Amino acid sequence: MTTGEARPVTGIRGAPPRADCRLVAGAEEAAEHHRVRHAVFVVEQAVFATSDLDAHDARPDVLHVVAWVDGHAAGVVRLFPLSGVGEGPGDWQGDRLAVLPGFRTARVGAPLVRFAVAAAAARGGTRMVAHVQQDNRRFFEHLGWTARASEIYVGRPHVVMDIALR
Repeated sequence: MTTGEARPVTGIRGAPPRADCRLVAGAEEAAEHHRVRHAVFVVEQAVFATSDLDAHDARPDVLHVVAWVDGHAAGVVRLFPLSGVGEGPGDWQGDRLAVLPGFRTARVGAPLVRFAVAAAAARGGTRMVAHVQQDNRRFFEHLGWTARASEIYVGRPHVVMDIALR
């Protein structure tokens, strides 16, 4: 693991390296998870002014995931069960999907999304929802997600999307 800047990666014989997605285990990995989110959502995209942390991060049922590429934290996602008004039993939310710029050509996003979907399904989830930035709609559709509605979320155009987990 490293806390340095992301570096571009190349695979053996031109193939992209494999992303190893895992649930965060311990404080050091949690710090890497939050470092990636901060780098993407605060520094690069300015979606949040100082921090993207919120009350969900403190919940005991929230799962934080890191995709590791060649020992470097390359991307992250978090997921949690929903229990609000209008949510059904078995509904989960995936959010804060972030991949560092130096790893965006390393095919890290799809394994992260697939890992989140599988993790929620393994915990009894039946549907996952996400607030997806408009520019990423086609990426999620390619992974089997369905667009349900357009919205403004955290001050930016997003699409509410979902996928059946079973």
